[in-house]
Amino acid sequence: MPNSSFLLQHPGATAILALTLTFSVSGLLWLPGLIERCVLRPYWLLRRRQWHTVINSGLVHADFGHLLLNMLTFWFFAFQLEHVLGTARFVLLYLLALVASDINTFLKHRHDPEYGSLGASGAIAAVLFASIVYYPQQSLFIVPIPVPIPAPVFAIGYVAYSWYSARRARGRINHDAHLGGALFGLLFVALTDPAAFGRLARAFG
Repeated sequence: MPNSSFLLQHPGATAILALTLTFSVSGLLWLPGLIERCVLRPYWLLRRRQWHTVINSGLVHADFGHLLLNMLTFWFFAFQLEHVLGTARFVLLYLLALVASDINTFLKHRHDPEYGSLGASGAIAAVLFASIVYYPQQSLFIVPIPVPIPAPVFAIGYVAYSWYSARRARGRINHDAHLGGALFGLLFVALTDPAAFGRLARAFG
């Protein structure tokens, strides 16, 4: 477990993690109405001006499995990304990714009054792929897999799973947001620190 000084050194990632866990766990265990108020509904976004759901939908999750996958991914990649980006730029990436990753969802479902989605998947994917630009050779351990997983392999698996799940279209998890978030994470780094891609190329050169 990290000590308090580690968390204080990464206030952006710590705050996002704490807020997401608080909202998600509260909604899943005690306050289901909280989740319903946060769900992003593209059909009603403009008609009822539910602008807050673009951000709030990223604070709640469909179930504990959904929450665990997203928070583990965030834990492995967000803190080191904040270290290299700085807190302000890291938080900006996360918030913009929440919005950008929902653009395709809005366009795809804006005429469907029954559709709703939730989860931080788009922003998590942005954090994951931006982090890999800076730390391409890192690996992570996931129980019960007994060998380290290279981060690029994990990222590809993450997106492949999202694409497969989006095709099946079950539940309210916004799997479509994963790919949009991943692309936005790469675009954000390209626009704010283009030299990072040069370092990435040299790392594999």
